[in-house]
Amino acid sequence: TAFLHGDLEETIYMDQLEGFLAEGKEDHVCQLKKSLYGLKQSPRQWYKRFDAFMTTHGFSRSAFDSCVYHKKMSGNSMIYLLLYVDDML
Repeated sequence: TAFLHGDLEETIYMDQLEGFLAEGKEDHVCQLKKSLYGLKQSPRQWYKRFDAFMTTHGFSRSAFDSCVYHKKMSGNSMIYLLLYVDDML
């Protein structure tokens, strides 16, 4: 479900789903307002939203791996967040 929360930057249309055709409007299409699982844009949109959230909360992205975030806490302690698709460690 992580990919369902991305905002689209471009206009995307899709055919009506089989079994959910609007009667009398079978030739109409649907305009997507949000990402759908399976869209090529979905993972990128999700990552952009995730990255914006992390940076606004004081985390920095690693210069060596864009899926590693870090934040220095008080003293010498650090928080590291590792991201793999939509799983975090």
